[in-house]
Amino acid sequence: MWGSTAFAETRDGGRLLVGRGVSDVTGPAAENGMMGYSMPQQQTAGVHLRTLARAFVVDDGWRRLVFVTAELGALFQSVHLEVLRRLARTHGERYTEQNVLLNATHTHAACGGDSHYAAYDLATLGFQEQVFEAVVSGIVEAIDRAHADLKPGTAAVGRAELTNASVNRSREAFDRNPREDRAHFPDAIDPGVTVLRFRQGERDVGAIAWFATHGTSMTNTNRLISSDNKGYAAYAWESTDTGFVACFAQTNAGDMSPNLALSPGTGPTDDEFDNTRIIGERQFRAAKAAFDAATEPMRAGVDHRLCYVDMSDVAVDGRFTPDGKRHRTCTAAIGASMLAGSREDGPGAPIPEGMRNPLLEWLGGANVPVPPELSDEQSPKLVAVPFGAMRPYPWCPQVLPVQLVRIGELYLAAGPAEFTIVAGLRVRRAVAAELGVPLESVLVQGYANGYSQYVTTPEEYDSQQYEGASTLFGRYTLPAYQQEFSRLAAAMRSGRQVGIGQLPPDMSGTMPSFQPGVLFDVPPPGRSFGDVLVQPRARYRAGERVTAEFVTGHPKNDLRRGGTFTEVQRLLDGRWVTVADDRDWATRYHWKRSGTASSTATLTWDVPAAAPSGRYRLVHHGDWKAGNAVTPFTGATREFVVRAGVR
Repeated sequence: MWGSTAFAETRDGGRLLVGRGVSDVTGPAAENGMMGYSMPQQQTAGVHLRTLARAFVVDDGWRRLVFVTAELGALFQSVHLEVLRRLARTHGERYTEQNVLLNATHTHAACGGDSHYAAYDLATLGFQEQVFEAVVSGIVEAIDRAHADLKPGTAAVGRAELTNASVNRSREAFDRNPREDRAHFPDAIDPGVTVLRFRQGERDVGAIAWFATHGTSMTNTNRLISSDNKGYAAYAWESTDTGFVACFAQTNAGDMSPNLALSPGTGPTDDEFDNTRIIGERQFRAAKAAFDAATEPMRAGVDHRLCYVDMSDVAVDGRFTPDGKRHRTCTAAIGASMLAGSREDGPGAPIPEGMRNPLLEWLGGANVPVPPELSDEQSPKLVAVPFGAMRPYPWCPQVLPVQLVRIGELYLAAGPAEFTIVAGLRVRRAVAAELGVPLESVLVQGYANGYSQYVTTPEEYDSQQYEGASTLFGRYTLPAYQQEFSRLAAAMRSGRQVGIGQLPPDMSGTMPSFQPGVLFDVPPPGRSFGDVLVQPRARYRAGERVTAEFVTGHPKNDLRRGGTFTEVQRLLDGRWVTVADDRDWATRYHWKRSGTASSTATLTWDVPAAAPSGRYRLVHHGDWKAGNAVTPFTGATREFVVRAGVR
């Protein structure tokens, strides 16, 4: 770490140490519940885009900050705490809860089951150790790579607006807010795009782009792992510059949907893959415009504050409440309308009608009496399940991390929830006023360091739409966050530290798993693993889809984290060279069980318009299990010819 002289240079000249790293956090590509739509029947069955964690480390010579965005449905407290434990083993006290900010893109097409709380494991039939290990290991690897990549550099901030990649899915609730709040968002969306541009020396090496829209372009009928629209945005940018790290983070996206026609899988088209690409491309283009406008290195340094708050028991000062009176938050509970899901992004319930959930039965069911005082405290919410009052353990976290970080002139209020745009606006106003900085210098970083569902304004809460019913700690949840963020901002402004507060409980080992594992794999009679059952045609042109089918094993035998199930190879100078894999938009890997222990893999490749003429083949990598032994295999199709140009 640099000394105080270097810190002075940072404030005057904008010099930093900057590092970036990427790693794979993809979970099991078959028979694992997805996190987001809360539908047990939505289990993975292949890969469209691998999910990645992107890390940045920024050091001003005095303090250091880690920022990680992972392409996940949520960044659970279980993951946050385990990442910190593993970082401590390698780095000692350099990286702690104070200066590490982990967050999720909120894709609804990634693996779930890595929470230690029942509410978020119901749809995955319990805790999934493979998912947890893939996510934690991938995030730690990304941070380690960013740490090793530290070099002198700069950071600059740029801004743009994007108005055709989101729509307010809860307009009835939004319209209940006061006129001055609604006037800030005349189209009922948050169009702001904010980008940090990172350089090492004279070379652009990465960017973090914030924009509010949900990761629900892929619908609840999809079963392919996908990083959704923000993943496509990152893929599109990184495809233009090898080695560049493009991170697309969330902000206050609680009521922002990418489904512009306000129905799942609709707007701007009726195809979920096209919508994912289009909404992602629009984010990439807006972020690139903001990036290009970021030409002046920021002069301020790095700072951070974090405390844990029991959000179920916060006395909220009247400065932050609509009526100017003191109020309290209360024990976590969900409302009846939360069970229906958001009809604009994907209706669903934790327990579909007629479907038994063994985890729910193990927990004793959800039909528990609601304490009368809780009904009053949560009013006007019709309490469906009192998450915080469940026994023997609460079904959701209540002691939660609240964090404020600074990178140059940009401040991030990092909260473990989905803030609506007006809720985010009020947090930003509170922090900006306490710090004495412009409103545009403060962003809400949602989905950060934990997950506790939604945060709506008190006025939105009263309408009890999906978002209000999912605001766990009652009508004054947002005012409590405003108060706690203001407290951190006051400490940061004055240079004071804050007490860490009540530490969250260690919930590891409390959740079982009822998801069956892999016993063994058997190929069809007369076949071997890796055999090609369906060969590609002999010739293709751009825009056509190449398809092949293989005998395979179960993907849970080896997640191939950092690797691939699919390769597209081209013959160059007598050797096969990989031109696409699981990380590419043009490939898809579909897995299907074909009996008790047999399965098939269908690989597809949509030939890009820019694909050069030549000889190609598809290659499948897999693993099969017998007893305790797992054996890798590889299969390859016959050659096929691609002719440049459109048919």
